[in-house]
Amino acid sequence: MAVVESGTAGASARREFERRKAKREEHVRTKHPKLGGLILALSDERQSTTAWDAGATGEERLGKAPDRLASDRLRLLHDRRIPKTRANIDHLAMTPSGVYVIDAKTYRGRPHLKVEGGLFRPRVERLLVGSRDCTKLVDGVLKQVDVVRGVLNIDVPVHGVLCFVEADWPLIGGTFTTRGVQVLWPNQLHPQLQADGPTAAKPSPRYTANFAHALPPA
Repeated sequence: MAVVESGTAGASARREFERRKAKREEHVRTKHPKLGGLILALSDERQSTTAWDAGATGEERLGKAPDRLASDRLRLLHDRRIPKTRANIDHLAMTPSGVYVIDAKTYRGRPHLKVEGGLFRPRVERLLVGSRDCTKLVDGVLKQVDVVRGVLNIDVPVHGVLCFVEADWPLIGGTFTTRGVQVLWPNQLHPQLQADGPTAAKPSPRYTANFAHALPPA
């Protein structure tokens, strides 16, 4: 069987940050040949650029602990490109309890679920981080879960996870599920990746290889 390239957590986000940073530096130095270095030293990167740095850092941090836990019971793939799109999957974990599709975020604030509607009108669940509406993140994970299910040709549970690396989580609890997607923090994720489950005692190298082929490194 061919060697599976597991990928590097945060690699594509890190490349995009470095590309944007280098492009800005080149522009400033070209426009201001004498003062370019000083301008760069005294000015900050654009928020749209630093967001890529933060995203890469979050993926790198989240990937470290599972990488240390990796074994024949826990197989990992990082930063996988979804073909024919510009999107990627941050982390894929193949475990005895199924496949975990993990999206890492570095948002600040406390994640919580706001539920509207109920008895007389449709129930609507909104994911908030602090006061910020992040419901679209759930939509994104559900799309990734659909992609992963499309790659599998065996009946294996697929779990969608939103993992907020730097959020203001309480000391106890705080995690929840919305529309089938778990919202949690890293220390709550790691035990799940090591738990027993309904699948075989060891995830099959064959479907790990299938994922690696269908979802190449970004």
